[in-house]
Amino acid sequence: MSIYILGLGAGLLVIQYVLLLFLLKGNWKNHFKNSSQFPMVSVLIAARNEEKHLPDLLKSLSELDYPIEHLEILIADDQSSDLTPGLISEWAGSNQNRKLISIIPDQVGLYQQNGKANALAILAKEAQGEFLFFTDADCEVPSNWIREGLGSLREKVGMVIGITQVKATGFFQKMQGIDWWNTLGIVKAVTDLNFPTTGLGNNMAIRKEAYFKCGGFEGIPHSLTEDLEISKAIRNSGYRICHQVSEGILVKTKAEKDWKSLLIQRKRWMAGAMTLSFPWKIVLAFQFLFFPLVLAMIYLDWKLGMGIWTLKVVFQSLFLCAFAKKTGQNIGILELIFFDIYQIQSLSLTILYYFWPGKVHWKARNYP
Repeated sequence: MSIYILGLGAGLLVIQYVLLLFLLKGNWKNHFKNSSQFPMVSVLIAARNEEKHLPDLLKSLSELDYPIEHLEILIADDQSSDLTPGLISEWAGSNQNRKLISIIPDQVGLYQQNGKANALAILAKEAQGEFLFFTDADCEVPSNWIREGLGSLREKVGMVIGITQVKATGFFQKMQGIDWWNTLGIVKAVTDLNFPTTGLGNNMAIRKEAYFKCGGFEGIPHSLTEDLEISKAIRNSGYRICHQVSEGILVKTKAEKDWKSLLIQRKRWMAGAMTLSFPWKIVLAFQFLFFPLVLAMIYLDWKLGMGIWTLKVVFQSLFLCAFAKKTGQNIGILELIFFDIYQIQSLSLTILYYFWPGKVHWKARNYP
C-alpha cells in the first residue's frame, strides 16, 4: 500500500506538468497590441558595485528603440565602493535624458531597509514618466523592450512582467537557466488564468498611477523580494497584472557563479516564497517533495519508480521547450536530461541553507 501512496504523491507532479503543457497550448495569452502613441516612460535602475556588468547594461539601454524625447533613464548609485558611479556618470553625461542619482548616507534606509527597494523608491519620486520600467544593473534589455511592455499595458493593467533568460557560459549556468524557464513557465500559466503570483524585479513595467495608488516601494512591508511585495500591493489596489512572454521583452541576466552565491540568492527568494498564498505553497511543495518520494519508490520498486521519473522528465521537457520557443530560444536535450540531477542538489541545499541560522548577505549588506 505504501508504494502506491508514494506513487500517487510523485505522480501528482507529472500531472502538474501535463496540465501546464495543456495550459501553454490552449490558454496562452499574448497581451501585446501595437500602438502609434509614445507616452513618457521612465526607466529606473538601482546599482551597487556593478562595474563588471554595467557596460553591457548601458550599451543595451543606448540601443532602445523608443523616441528619446519621450524617454528618461534614471540610475541610482547606492553607495558603491567600485567604479560604478564613474561609469554611470560618464554614460549619463552624453545625453540629456540620462541621469545619475547618488544615494547619500542620510538616504540609506530612508524608505526601506532593503537597499534596492529604498533606491527605487527614491528614483520613483524623481520620475517624470507615465510608465515606470524596471530592470537590474546586471541585465541587458532588448531594443523593443519599451514598446513591447507598453503594448502589453492594457486598460486596468497596473503591472506587466516580462521574461528573463540567464546568460549561460557553462553547464552550471545552463542549469540555472532551465530553472528560470521552469519557474517563469509556471508563473505564466497561472497568471494567464488570472492568478498572478509575483513581480519580476529585473523585467517589469508599472503604470505610475498604480504605483503611487498602492503606496510604492516605501509602502510595502520590509522584504528582500520587493518585486513580489509591490505586485501584491498593485493587485490589492484593484489593478490587473499580466505576464507578457515574447522575444521583444526577453531580458538577459547574469548567472550566479557558484553554489555559494546561488544559495544566497535562493535563501532570499525562499523568504519571499514563504509569504505566498496556501495554493502556491502546495505547488512548491510538489516541486520539493517529488524527489524524496520517487527515490523511495525506486528503493521499493525500481521499475515503477523509474517509470514515473521518466514520465516527469518527458512532460517537464516538453513544457520547457514549448515555453522557451515562445521567445525564440531552444534548450538542449542533454541539459533537459541532466536538469533533474541539478534540481535534486539545488532544492536540497536551498532548504538546508534557508533554515540555517544567519543573515542574508546581499549587495555587500547583511539583512536579518
